[in-house]
Amino acid sequence: MKYLALDVGEKTIGLAVSDPLGLAPRPLATLSRRGARTDVPALDQLAREHGAEALLVGYPVHVSGEAGTAAARAARLARQLKAKTGLPVLGIDERYSTLEAEEFLREAGGRRGRRRPDDHAVAAALILRRFLEEGEAVVLARW
Repeated sequence: MKYLALDVGEKTIGLAVSDPLGLAPRPLATLSRRGARTDVPALDQLAREHGAEALLVGYPVHVSGEAGTAAARAARLARQLKAKTGLPVLGIDERYSTLEAEEFLREAGGRRGRRRPDDHAVAAALILRRFLEEGEAVVLARW
């Protein structure tokens, strides 16, 4: 099964796709958020272009497991994507994914300093990798 994973932030959405067999993640791109009227159709188009059979939305819960405002934002987008695409949409535990992405990029390129757009695409790839490795154990929500 082929997946499109999303790392949903306030200003950007990081994207990653799996290979056709659904085994390996690959960072794809980072979209600047413009609002649901623009974001949802753009994500629908990307899902179609890449042959995604399911969408994985990073679901940012607190360390305690409680959902906050970021989780509500991700859930709202997930429901809109479900309605537009008709694809299964799963909320994936994304705790620490952005920090892991920053660390990965720092180690890979010696980069220091502020976050860059690549961080979010790599975070989406890490969310996807977590799902591919752990399966249902990391699914926190279904829309």
